Amino acid sequence: MIDSDLLLHAYRLGVFPMALPNDEIGWFSPDPRTIIPLDHFHVPHGLRRERRQGHFEIRVNTSFAGVMRACAQRAETWINDEIQESYARLHELGFAHSVEAWSGDELVGGLYGVALGGAFFGESMFHEVTGASKVALWALVERLRERRFTLLDTQWLTPHLVQFGAREISRALYLHLLQDAVELSRDFA
Repeated sequence: MIDSDLLLHAYRLGVFPMALPNDEIGWFSPDPRTIIPLDHFHVPHGLRRERRQGHFEIRVNTSFAGVMRACAQRAETWINDEIQESYARLHELGFAHSVEAWSGDELVGGLYGVALGGAFFGESMFHEVTGASKVALWALVERLRERRFTLLDTQWLTPHLVQFGAREISRALYLHLLQDAVELSRDFA
């Protein structure tokens, strides 16, 4: 298991771990880095309709391990047992969180990440039902706005994240934003 203090120190420096194909842990700090500006989060029309239909109940931190397991269920994954154990420990310590989309008693989508000060570091998301992870992401953004977070880090740009307003910034700018964000006193939970 990765030491929790080491993990938190790495996040404060803009570095995060991922399991490599050989199961070793690699440490990354991409340049450019991707963020979703909280004040410019774009809600696609279809997502508005999906949320109005009310197919999903949003819960927070009720199935952190379940979200991580579901996120790891891919052909290619960076979430091995060591990563799962390490983030489960961060969750126990109050730093790692999940935002979940439920349909009845079934977990059908969600995401997890790490909160430090006013920064949230999105790690991974999944869906079993179309739209579930998108609704969870929107709920995350609303929660971060309500609690006056200033930074939502998504690590790398993907076509999926572009639709929500994700954008790349230089590592230098990211580290400046990060330094300011982690100094804030915010409570995710």
